[in-house]
Amino acid sequence: MTSTPSTTRPFSVADLGTLVVMPWSGEGPDGSDMPYLLAYSLGDAADGGAETTAVAIERLLADNGLPVGGDLVDGTERPSLPVTLLVMAGAAVLNMPMLNAQCVPPPEWLDAVEARGYAYLVFTTRPWPEGVPGKAVEPEALAAFAGAEETLTAAAHIVLPARSLRG
Repeated sequence: MTSTPSTTRPFSVADLGTLVVMPWSGEGPDGSDMPYLLAYSLGDAADGGAETTAVAIERLLADNGLPVGGDLVDGTERPSLPVTLLVMAGAAVLNMPMLNAQCVPPPEWLDAVEARGYAYLVFTTRPWPEGVPGKAVEPEALAAFAGAEETLTAAAHIVLPARSLRG
């Protein structure tokens, strides 16, 4: 009798598809401006599309101690967190093992992150093919996707301290 061993597919960055990081700011629970980052895939992995990207993002997050659909991870209290946010020269750079993503936030986001010292990252496994880089996204469409229960429950939620290069 023969059996096929159950093996886990090796992680491949290509399985993430096109990864997008979108910044925006809005009123936080305390009434002042909160800087948010939304990380998602377009769901366009060459080998399997949206299903492949969702599995790959969930694995990336789990491998880095970021629970999907779980409690808020407060990076201000976890200096060893393998996810960092660097804000410099008008850009925000999200770094984690096997991933480096950059975006250019609007001035109000930069002001909010400077005032707070951190940003709130929502890294979702739910693909958003309509959120294409370089294409304008209407605020209503962003709010509908980012605020959808399906997006939020399929995401890791992280408070990331904003670091900068000091001269």
